[in-house]
Amino acid sequence: MAVNLEFENKLWEMADKLRGNLQPSDYKDVILGLIFLKYISDSFEEKFNDLVADGEGFEEDRDAYVEDNIFFVPPSARWEFIKKSAKQSAIGQIIDEAMIAIERENKNLKGVLPKNYARPELDKTKLGELIDLFSFNLGDKKAKAQDILGRVYEYFLGKFGSSEGEFYTPPTIVKLLVGMIEPYKGRVYDPCCGSGGMFVQSQRFVEEHQGAKDNIHVFGQEYTATTWRLCKMNLAIRGIDGNLGERDADTFGNDLHKNLRADYILANPPFNVSDYTLIQDDVRWKYGLPPQNNANYAWIEHIISKLSPNGIAGFVLANGSMSTSTKQETEIRKNIIEAGLVDCIITMPPNLFYNVTIPVCLWFISKKRENRKDKILFIDARKMGTMITRKHRTLSDEEIKQIYDTYHNWRDENGYEDIQGFCKSANIEEVRGHEYILTPGRYVGIEEIEDDGEPFDEKMTRLTGELSEMFVKSHKLEEEIKQRLGAIGYEF
Repeated sequence: MAVNLEFENKLWEMADKLRGNLQPSDYKDVILGLIFLKYISDSFEEKFNDLVADGEGFEEDRDAYVEDNIFFVPPSARWEFIKKSAKQSAIGQIIDEAMIAIERENKNLKGVLPKNYARPELDKTKLGELIDLFSFNLGDKKAKAQDILGRVYEYFLGKFGSSEGEFYTPPTIVKLLVGMIEPYKGRVYDPCCGSGGMFVQSQRFVEEHQGAKDNIHVFGQEYTATTWRLCKMNLAIRGIDGNLGERDADTFGNDLHKNLRADYILANPPFNVSDYTLIQDDVRWKYGLPPQNNANYAWIEHIISKLSPNGIAGFVLANGSMSTSTKQETEIRKNIIEAGLVDCIITMPPNLFYNVTIPVCLWFISKKRENRKDKILFIDARKMGTMITRKHRTLSDEEIKQIYDTYHNWRDENGYEDIQGFCKSANIEEVRGHEYILTPGRYVGIEEIEDDGEPFDEKMTRLTGELSEMFVKSHKLEEEIKQRLGAIGYEF
């Protein structure tokens, strides 16, 4: 899926309309609320037109929408009505009433939609102009397939430098995580679920493998209220029944799923959080007390504590987590490795995230490793992917499949072989020899360079000749620059 939104410029133009009388984080939320409303209305309108075309008179029958997991939108909340009302001074109140009407018709959206458009500080003329700018479709089948809601949210986080959340997990990484752990059936948990992308992709995986979406049961927790509402919306639109708790909450300070033991855990925790709620005597710190100034290893131990006896987890962390040498983190890493929990480590290529450049790795923790308890698979994927813009890289479906097929073949003892520079099955003794550092580059080695057939002496003669020519050119350029600087009165 392309990362650049076709309507990015339009989104920024919309945000720009609200400049002046609102803070960036506030007008981001104003736009997100309208996006929710447009998304729901577009989805309803597509089904409405299909029903009208059928000619059987069911276009206002609520049940005709519910059976397709489409929200029923009453006339006063449909986008056509909202757009016709855009120039009215009461447009804020009209939108608030539309949100209330939608929640009344759709109980699983209760408390999810924003209802603060009538507030005095929101310029109603600008709000009307904002509505007029909505010319693109957000909720039809094509838009749903592209996860537009999540991508738009990512766009605003990046554009406004919001402190409300880290970032949206790119589809490339979500697909790889899901392809690795294969959540066919059972409980899926995400302790920092963001807009719900992990859950959505898990459902797609089940459906693509001829399973029923009811085969998975979703549990999640999210710290930020706005993001929690977005996730509720994201799941509800897709008909996924998820337990996200009664509201947003801090996973470390207020674990909403204390008794949960999940079959699959997928997560993209915020990296290197230096200020988090660390409860000293928490049962989650079985392998050591994590440091107060970095939550990375607290996330690792929290995730391990939530796994069922046969559970598997895949999650994203900053590269530093593989080799950090702080006393507490080193001890935890040693203990979980010696406990036979670390299954696979993958280093990813740079520039995968839309607005974050920090390099990342994927950790896989498994409790069911009888045939490989003394081994860890290392995969170095840093050279994979294609730059689709100057700043952004993505992996192809073929590359994603290559990575998870490598893991599955190793896990299932199905013809796996080490490939120098790409993958290595290392035994625990080798990992001990590297002082429990988990950086794949230490294990997979350097990729073999194919012999081009040119004899060494000839190649060296050619290369030194080319280098000599470059030196001559550089001296000429140096002299020319000195002369030009001297001509205008600057001696070098």
